[in-house]
Amino acid sequence: MPGKERAAKRERRLVSLSPRDFQALRRRVERIDRALLECYGDRPWKPRFRHLLDGLVHTLLSQNTNDANSNLAFFRLKDRFPSWEEAARAPVEEIEEAIRPGGISRVKAERIKTILELVRRDFGAYCLAPLAQREPEEVLRYLLGLPGVGRKTAAILLLFQLGHPFFPVDTHVFRVGKRLEIIPAGLGPVAAHEAMDRLVPDGSKYRLHLNLVEHGRRACRARNPLCGDCCLRALCPYPERLAPPLR
Repeated sequence: MPGKERAAKRERRLVSLSPRDFQALRRRVERIDRALLECYGDRPWKPRFRHLLDGLVHTLLSQNTNDANSNLAFFRLKDRFPSWEEAARAPVEEIEEAIRPGGISRVKAERIKTILELVRRDFGAYCLAPLAQREPEEVLRYLLGLPGVGRKTAAILLLFQLGHPFFPVDTHVFRVGKRLEIIPAGLGPVAAHEAMDRLVPDGSKYRLHLNLVEHGRRACRARNPLCGDCCLRALCPYPERLAPPLR
C-alpha cells in the first residue's frame, strides 16, 4: 500500500473514536471553549467580506504568508482591477504584479485567473452568490474542485463567509490543539479538520476557532510559549511535557 494511502487509512481510524472517548473529548473541548471565552470574549458571527468571491480570492492570497502581506496583495489587486471582470480580462502578468506582496505570486495569479473563468462558466457572472442557496456539503464539493482550494480554504469560506458549521484548522489551531490534546495524536491537518468538525459543537465553531487563533498568537506561540501566564494552564498538559525530569 503506498505511503499516502497508509497514512490516510491510519488517520481515518484515529478519527473514529469510541462514543465514550468522543464524549470525554467533547467535554474537554467545551471546557477549553469556556476558558477562552473568559480570556478573549465572545465572537458574534459576521461575514468577513460582502461577496463570497472576494473572500475566496483573499483566502487564496493568504496562503503561505502573513495577514499583512495578504491584505496588501488583496487591496492592490482590487485597486488595480475594481471589478472581477477586469481582472479576468487582464494578462496573468498584470495580476501577478498586483499581488506580488503576497508571495508565490505567479502560482496565485494563475489560480485566480482560472477560478474567475470557472466561476463565469458555472454561474454566468463573476459571482459566487448562488452557493449561498446550496447545501453546505454541495458547496464544499464545489470549492474543493477549484484550483488551490484545499480543505482549510474551503472551511474558512464556509464558516466565515456563509456561516456554515465547519471548523478550519490553520497553523495556530493545529499547534494549540495538539498541545491541548484536543486534536488526537497522529492526526495530520486534513484529518484534524474532520475531527474538529465532529468535536466542536456547531454553536461554538466560529468563536472557538477565532479564540484559538488569538491564543496561538498571544500566548501559545510556536517558540517560547508563555505557559506561565496562560489562561489554559490548568487544562493543558503541555507545560508538564516541557518540565525537566526529576532526578
